[in-house]
Amino acid sequence: MPYLAFWLQAAATPSPLMQFLPLVVIVAIFYVMVFMPMQKQKKAQAAMLASLAAGNEVVTTGGIVGTIVSVAQDTLIVRVKPDNVKLQIARSAVASLMGPEKLVEDKK
Repeated sequence: MPYLAFWLQAAATPSPLMQFLPLVVIVAIFYVMVFMPMQKQKKAQAAMLASLAAGNEVVTTGGIVGTIVSVAQDTLIVRVKPDNVKLQIARSAVASLMGPEKLVEDKK
């Protein structure tokens, strides 16, 4: 009889591995739903910034729409309509591309 009581008590307490399993599953789901899309978006943004060239139409993080006139290491010269004002902006300030280049990327 003492063996049966010991066996029932051992079966009632889960192993330490089973206690941490829900935490591991929650962390895995969080990683898949949050960090993987963020990393993918960050890589796409870096690729877009690296591919900027003269003639591309861009939108800055401040909402300015213009056409790139020249590209330097970390800066761009952007022509803004209607008065053709030229602005020097940081490459990292570009939020997205506009125009035909953007449409080609959306179809992929």
